[in-house]
Amino acid sequence: MNIQSPDSKDEGARREAVEALARLRAWAASATPTEIAELDPAIARLLPDQPLANYPDLSRDYPQDFRVDEAYRASLPDLQNGPSSLIKGEKQQIQHVGISNFRLPIRYHSRDNGDVTLETSVTGTVSLDAEKKGINMSRIMRSFYKHAEKTFSFDVMEQALADYVSDLETVDARIQMRFSYPMRIASLRSGLEGYQYYDIAMEKVQVGGALHKVMHLDYVYSSTCPCSLELSEHARQSRGQLATPHSQRSVARISVQVLPGGRLWFEDLIDMCRRAVPTETQIMVKREDEQAFAELNAANPIFVEDAARLFCEQLKADPRIGDFRVVASHQESLHSHDAVSILTDGPFFASASLDPKLFNTLFHVG
Repeated sequence: MNIQSPDSKDEGARREAVEALARLRAWAASATPTEIAELDPAIARLLPDQPLANYPDLSRDYPQDFRVDEAYRASLPDLQNGPSSLIKGEKQQIQHVGISNFRLPIRYHSRDNGDVTLETSVTGTVSLDAEKKGINMSRIMRSFYKHAEKTFSFDVMEQALADYVSDLETVDARIQMRFSYPMRIASLRSGLEGYQYYDIAMEKVQVGGALHKVMHLDYVYSSTCPCSLELSEHARQSRGQLATPHSQRSVARISVQVLPGGRLWFEDLIDMCRRAVPTETQIMVKREDEQAFAELNAANPIFVEDAARLFCEQLKADPRIGDFRVVASHQESLHSHDAVSILTDGPFFASASLDPKLFNTLFHVG
């Protein structure tokens, strides 16, 4: 009985591999790169002094004259719209899937019957059923572009939304359009004028068959601390000590649900904010304007809680507005932190949890 050691077995296997490699190389010496690739493209890596060959032989020149016909288009793979067997992870409905921040110029109608064209950032999303792999993202842009030459309104957004639902075979869909809206504003006393820009977003939402119109506005103002004002006056009166109250640039994000049948202009929402908190930051100023602004702040000192309630008062009084939310941030000059408040009215904007970076977005960059 012959017993082979492990070493002798390994040596025999190695000899067989060397002989097989020699036979393979001898065959490959007279074979074409195509024949080698048909057998196994990896063989080319075993052949010394021969270039690696691709199979098939691919062109490296861009085909300028190539044209796509319907038959070719139908042959293209489409993994996003593949069967549910391709789904990775849990088969669960996704509430929002789409694209954010595709930009284009959009024409808007103003309250004074003029039109203005503004660069607009658009976010479009739809819901995705649990049994669907994905959506064709480019259809969101294509559907929106069908309406891009129109003067935009909530009615036009509703038409685009209907196209989303139809083109992407979904139930729920949303469009949000963000832009910076210019208004010519007069100074307080000098008669100068300049353009104030307001960050505005229009949003159209279809959820469960119900349509909602939403408008968002960032309003930038100065807030003078009432406590600091009183303490400064106390120092003047009791000790003859010059003191100045602290005030700071502040931002309120106003989000409102526009009720059916009502037309709420951008300018209307801005006017409500000005009536609530008249200390809006200024554009063009001379010395008399700066003095007037100091007097205006002294006449309207507010804590962040006051600001939220003052905005609330104006919004509740307008019959065109349903549910709303006020998010205010007073970016303190006294403290190294900000003072913030959130006030909601109605269930549409109610939320027990906050976006961790919510208040970080309430900075006005000059």
